[in-house]
Amino acid sequence: MPLPLLPILIGVGAAAAGVGKGIKAAIDNSDANDYNRMANNTISEAKENLENSRKASNTALEALGSKKLFILDKSVSRFISSFGKLKNVQLEDSVGLDELHKFRLDKQSASELREMSGYASSIISGVAGGALGGALAGFGAYGAAMTFGAASTGTAIAALSGAAAKSATLAFLGGGALVAKGLGMAGGALVLGGLVAGPALAIMGFVMGAKASENLDNALSNYAEAKKIAEELQTAVVLCNGIRRRGYMFERLLIRLDSIFIPLVFGMEAIIADKGDDWSVFSSIEKHTIAAAASIAGTIKKVLDTQILTEDGKLTDESVQIAAEVGTVIDAYESA
Repeated sequence: MPLPLLPILIGVGAAAAGVGKGIKAAIDNSDANDYNRMANNTISEAKENLENSRKASNTALEALGSKKLFILDKSVSRFISSFGKLKNVQLEDSVGLDELHKFRLDKQSASELREMSGYASSIISGVAGGALGGALAGFGAYGAAMTFGAASTGTAIAALSGAAAKSATLAFLGGGALVAKGLGMAGGALVLGGLVAGPALAIMGFVMGAKASENLDNALSNYAEAKKIAEELQTAVVLCNGIRRRGYMFERLLIRLDSIFIPLVFGMEAIIADKGDDWSVFSSIEKHTIAAAASIAGTIKKVLDTQILTEDGKLTDESVQIAAEVGTVIDAYESA
């Protein structure tokens, strides 16, 4: 081979290597863009899932709070008005289902129900439409006893609103803007159910820079980080879904209890209108009707008082136990 050809061949080889590197660089850059796009999509989907679950759980708590207010203002108010007229009441004299005595209404409970009913009436008459906002969610989550506490009728609205305002979990469920030093949705997940999420949540924006998009290693790291964040947010989704289910469980319990309670209250009103207010003159059937109404009232109060969330957003074990016991009472009465 003539010597002058050697530099030419070396040059051709170098040019081919350069073309190969250029092709690889283009492929790497394309792959990097793909991974960054997948990272952003992963974060967007995770955020959307959490947003939907957040809204649904808040709606469930507000529905429960609204149902509690309605029952207190309507059927419980009527029961308290009639039951308070009776004299010489001896509920132990009545004969009926043993299950109905599980939540017997004593004088203290009756007094507390009367106060709760007064609070509910003042709230409903003093607040327009949807002005209660997150306060209803607070009433649903934390129960009547904790929400109203020692509030007077005049401060019942403030007490109800306060239950929501002091809870980071409810702030997150209602809007996600009041918690975790401005981290918004990401910060909200830090308080939801005591979830301890990683610092990665702080980068929820997840906007890639031009340099990162040109670097395959950076893109792979971005995608791995995105999947980690998505997993953390999925944990928050599961917690939100649990809150939603528990809220609707208690709302259904109240609906079932109220469907039993209202006819008993009407029956009690009819007995008093016909026989007067002296328990001793009532027949055994009439005593049973009033005793059953009192027991259902006590059961309703137990549901009203039960917290379904702790202050840091965890579902309570007590609410599961109470729901089971109340379900037993309902089933026993309905099958009688």
